[in-house]
Amino acid sequence: MKTQAISEAQLHALADGVLPEEQRAAIDAHLRAHPEDAARVDAWREQNRQLRALFDPVLEESVPQPLWRATAPPAANGAWYRHAMQAAAAVVLVIAGGAGGWLLRGSDGGSASASPISLARSAAIAHAVYTPEVRHPVEVGAEQEAHLVQWLSKRLGSKLQPPLLSPLGYQLIGGRLLPGDGDGPVALFMYEDGAGKRLTLYVAKERAGQQETAFRYTQEKELSVFYWIDGQLGYALSASLPKKELGTIANAVYAQLEVH
Repeated sequence: MKTQAISEAQLHALADGVLPEEQRAAIDAHLRAHPEDAARVDAWREQNRQLRALFDPVLEESVPQPLWRATAPPAANGAWYRHAMQAAAAVVLVIAGGAGGWLLRGSDGGSASASPISLARSAAIAHAVYTPEVRHPVEVGAEQEAHLVQWLSKRLGSKLQPPLLSPLGYQLIGGRLLPGDGDGPVALFMYEDGAGKRLTLYVAKERAGQQETAFRYTQEKELSVFYWIDGQLGYALSASLPKKELGTIANAVYAQLEVH
């Protein structure tokens, strides 16, 4: 009997909890036979959880009074007020929903590697998902570094080499392969200092023709990200560190990558 092909849309529907029940058995069988797809679904579910934790509180916020005052006409009647309340609620929902898209997509709606800023967003999500893990933060530990480097280099089609950050107090603890969003897989290297603070280096294959960029910086709450594109690869260094401290580490990473 021919096995029905499983689409990317069905996998996303499963991760989002909207897959029709009649398709569930076929999808479950597919995931048992394809552990790489099962890992992707698990990663998407964790991304959804992280995004809900980060942005759901927006739905509970009241509309700021300055916004009301700026939009209210001089003689607002009760009917206008009710319509304004509905519009303001819609704005809050758009902000909350758009925030998730801001992290996962570029402004043009393209894939995760379509622009430098979307590279940073994807790296921030990966950092938030995997650094809290206690038992399984990485797939391959630093004790198998040679195997890790060979494996990730082969999968990305480029020679990779995790930078040596021990002079700055950070030791490589390992890495993992992540699903990309249309342009192949992604490599994630994770480091840890003596106090248990972790930073990650996210490496993604960039599209042909993507312009190289100098260091750029973005911040979301405590998480700082330095990111840049060099040749065929995009890099993003993420950690809950002050900008100056993470910048020093980013310079060290960039210098070593230039040598290789």
